[in-house]
Amino acid sequence: MNIRRLSAADATRLRALRLAALLDKPEAFVSSHVEEKDKPLSHFEAWLAEQPGHAVFGAFDGDTLVGMAGLARGTLMQLAHKVNVWGMYVAEAARGHGVARALLQAALAHARATPGVAKVTLSVDSQNVAAIALYESLGFVVFAREADAVRLHGQSRDDLQMHLRFDPAP
Repeated sequence: MNIRRLSAADATRLRALRLAALLDKPEAFVSSHVEEKDKPLSHFEAWLAEQPGHAVFGAFDGDTLVGMAGLARGTLMQLAHKVNVWGMYVAEAARGHGVARALLQAALAHARATPGVAKVTLSVDSQNVAAIALYESLGFVVFAREADAVRLHGQSRDDLQMHLRFDPAP
């Protein structure tokens, strides 16, 4: 398994994996397959543009993209100390082999190396026990629960808000 930062050249693969993820695990995302399936390739290329604190990491099995994890940094000065993990997904065939952990570790290493970043945040479906266990094993802690955060197929789902601090708050 090879983990690396994705570039614009990976946009087609990223688009395919993202659309598969939205079908496979709709409860893990706030966007839906219906909302993203017709987006142009340029939409996904924009996710891969070089920006400080922003990055998308991919896990490859040979030439096949089997996992992804994105980071987005706040653009406002008062939010620039934190980055958010988004789009975390590993294809079913690659699960159970440490791919998600490796992706998240790459994202966290990038965040730690970004000047001024003091913490990483993420949101996770409260029923996703495996993801919560992974995040907690890497030091993330729950700081809030949002009831009725997402409604999927007419059912209400809660999200847990988690964070990992790199340094104590000033």
